[in-house]
Amino acid sequence: MSIYPNDTECIRMLSEAGCKRRVIVHCCTVRTVADTMAAGMNRADPGLVTAGALLHDIGRARDHSIMHATVGADMARDLGLPREIVEIIRRHTGAGLDEQDAVEMGLPPGDYIPRTIEEKIVAHADNLVSDDRVVRHAHSVERLVSKGAYRGAERIELLHMELSDLYGRDLDDMVDLLGEHPRLSGPCADLHKR
Repeated sequence: MSIYPNDTECIRMLSEAGCKRRVIVHCCTVRTVADTMAAGMNRADPGLVTAGALLHDIGRARDHSIMHATVGADMARDLGLPREIVEIIRRHTGAGLDEQDAVEMGLPPGDYIPRTIEEKIVAHADNLVSDDRVVRHAHSVERLVSKGAYRGAERIELLHMELSDLYGRDLDDMVDLLGEHPRLSGPCADLHKR
């Protein structure tokens, strides 16, 4: 038995927190990408990856700015979720934010760079999903470059190379492997009507 909440419990938490259906479908799509990545690496705790991916945007129930990650981490802590899930939520934006980024963006002081394999997988799976579409990592890189966030764009490039190496092939292949709109499973399948 896993110490992490299952799919049904995660979706219930997102709904009860007030997340809109669109956010939940996004989280389900990130989960599909993250689970595929984790299965190909054999180094990550699959239950932690699944729960972290499903809950990574819980903070969007209250905030849609960069603060959603810290708001979400606080919400997860208040729900009594394990520290590992709280940290996935806190560190999931882009390829993480360093202390300089935190100051520039008005976040509480700290290091928001993903460190564990599970944190890295969820952060990068989020980079590979735009709304409910699987995209190549250049999508996220170009978005940051257009905002002048060159350090963040470089961190995404480096994270992409690191995880692609661990996966054994370019993670941009997720688009071809899963499709632009992947089939969602479990309770996520009920949410995603095309």
